[in-house]
Amino acid sequence: MRTRISVTMLTLAFAAYFAAAARADRFSISTGSPDGKLGALSRPAGSEGLETETADDFVLTQATVVSGATMHGLIPAGAGASSVARVEVEIYHVFPLDSDTGRTASVPTRTNSPSDVEIDAATRDSSQGTLSFTATQISTFTVLNTVINGINKAPTQTTHGEGPATGEQVEIAITFNPPLFLPAGHYFFRPEAEVSDGNFLFLSAPRPITSGTPFPAGTTDLQAWIRNANLSPDWLRIGTDIIGAGSFNMTFSLAGNTIPEAGTPGQANCQGQTVSAVANGFGGIDASASSLGYSSVDALQDGIRLFCEE
Repeated sequence: MRTRISVTMLTLAFAAYFAAAARADRFSISTGSPDGKLGALSRPAGSEGLETETADDFVLTQATVVSGATMHGLIPAGAGASSVARVEVEIYHVFPLDSDTGRTASVPTRTNSPSDVEIDAATRDSSQGTLSFTATQISTFTVLNTVINGINKAPTQTTHGEGPATGEQVEIAITFNPPLFLPAGHYFFRPEAEVSDGNFLFLSAPRPITSGTPFPAGTTDLQAWIRNANLSPDWLRIGTDIIGAGSFNMTFSLAGNTIPEAGTPGQANCQGQTVSAVANGFGGIDASASSLGYSSVDALQDGIRLFCEE
């Protein structure tokens, strides 16, 4: 049964915490611009074939409401941006969280991979109205290598990729509705796009990051991983396992607001402390909902509840 945060609770928490809590700050991270080295398939199941997922990691140093994202991909030559018909985003913890560690994996390693399963409360899909997106065509673009179908279980995982490809580079700007409210932690970002009569190849970015946002000191920027429905729940390292050399980041960004002084998920006072933190950060609960990208105070309440249950 869902627990509602009463208006009285919101008001009292705000009043009690107003003077002490830190103000919320804008948050953004970016891996930089595409480097032309790789296009890796990332699409939902459909007429083009099996679901195939490409994921790259990011780090949050404090509780954060992620309201939007961008990703860069390659679509078939001659296709317009309007051919991007659907976008889905999932967020994963880092293995071994949310994973069955007792079974025998069918890949060389699961160390530093995404988890077996996604964080259910952080899944957003344009077909369900939980995200909206705008695709913008940038230019004709060529990648030196691709990973599309050659995603195999060990010991035949090293296919060296499927060669170069040229198509249309698109940037997809995403708005989450509702936003993603995540505790501090290390995560993987996994977007997919459905393209009419073709595939979406998620474009690589330099690793280590050059023009984007450096990872926090003491945190390793993990390489990109991929899997299809035949390999799931396991994942392969695109560079180390499939290409057989090098490693890749993928081209994406995230934006939103940090929530300093948010509560700790799982603790009894998490909801009250988090309500106080968001209210103080934006000058009240109504302003908090609007500023963070929630459609209403009720939607913000649900977001806080899910955050505290993480």
